[in-house]
Amino acid sequence: MLALMIALCVTIVVAYMILNKMKAQAVLFAGGTILMAVAVLMGYPLLEAKKSTGFVWFDIFKFIEDTFSTRAAGIGLLIMSVAGFAKYMEHIGASRVLVHLTARPLSLVKSPYLLLAISYVVGQLLNIVIPSAAGLCVLLMATMYPVLVSLGVSRLSAAAVIATTPCLDLGPASGTAVFAAKTAGMDVVDYFVGEQIPIAVVTILAIAASHFVVQRWFDRREGTEALQMDLGEEEKESLPPAVYALLPLVPIVLVMVFSKLAIATIKMPVVTAMVISIVIAMLFEWIRTRRVKEVFDSLQVVFDGMGKTFATVVTLIVAGETFAYGLTKIGAIDQIIHGAQGSGFGAMGISLIMTLIVAAAAVIMGSGNAPFYSFGALVPDIAAKLGMLPASMITPMQMAASIARSASPITAAVIAVAGVAGVSSVDIAKRTAIPMLVALLVSFVTANIL
Repeated sequence: MLALMIALCVTIVVAYMILNKMKAQAVLFAGGTILMAVAVLMGYPLLEAKKSTGFVWFDIFKFIEDTFSTRAAGIGLLIMSVAGFAKYMEHIGASRVLVHLTARPLSLVKSPYLLLAISYVVGQLLNIVIPSAAGLCVLLMATMYPVLVSLGVSRLSAAAVIATTPCLDLGPASGTAVFAAKTAGMDVVDYFVGEQIPIAVVTILAIAASHFVVQRWFDRREGTEALQMDLGEEEKESLPPAVYALLPLVPIVLVMVFSKLAIATIKMPVVTAMVISIVIAMLFEWIRTRRVKEVFDSLQVVFDGMGKTFATVVTLIVAGETFAYGLTKIGAIDQIIHGAQGSGFGAMGISLIMTLIVAAAAVIMGSGNAPFYSFGALVPDIAAKLGMLPASMITPMQMAASIARSASPITAAVIAVAGVAGVSSVDIAKRTAIPMLVALLVSFVTANIL
């Protein structure tokens, strides 16, 4: 109980400081370090013996080093590569061409906020074939975001919608869906078709409708409401050739073609797709300008974009993971699990408690996977004791983990979107909180009705 109280106090202080515009990285690093220090004082080990420095107090900082190493080379490289690609598309004018060609057809949708709702649905469907939350978001920031902003949508509204496009981990390619299916004793395809799709259809419509209302309300309050489509005037003479509009779409095409949808024998990681796309764009620039030196020099734009993203985005991801690791090591998560098991509520009550705990942990930790895998493993035993099907309990939990993740200002996808858009991840989370709360409620009720 002491560990839980300390974790709660530290979490409240961290949240208060971040909401008061203190540097999020410093606050999260400090909070995580304090929690790990308390864990050490309580006698809990921080790292496995083979990873330890040999002195437990140094292990606090060894964890930060290890996390920087893995994240910079993993999700950090993914986000940096897409940010660099997006900057290069701006530099050569490809983004402006895409905006120019798509703005007028899209403007036929008279309401900018209806377009936002439609954009969410499109992004959520893409998430089925691009299961990486951060990967999908940064791809959409390079393609969908500039189009939405060019049509008069505020930066925060567009960013908030894109940040929630992966809020439902759907389909056989989703790691949490595979885990949920195995835990429930089901084939992953049967789980997707029989358990996820009926809930997802209702939830997607509810999220789209809530974005329409919520983003317009926020924009109206902040004086940025888009009353009609704003096509803007782009001087055609300043634009590169129309074929350049295809360049921002190349990464999405590569990722989708070399997947289970088409050519499954060839793997196409997002970073690889970005590198290939940058090379193709440089070839287009060389053909257009015939100036090798200028084309080679332009590559620095990519590296500058990557460096800025590391400083603002990757560091925040590592800081968030440091805080989440501290919460785990102090034993707070384990105590919550044991408390849920011994609560004495009925089947519906236990299912609701487990779902809410997973959701709360996902918001605090910035990750849906960690709490879901921790709690999901308990489902078969708990469901058997309560006489209910494991799928009935684990499905709303699996949905809640990914939904709540999109309302956290320290989750990788939200941070990535904020970094590309040049806005605060806390401001994005404020705009995603209500749609995600609606999604949480609708998904749980629908799961229990169906």
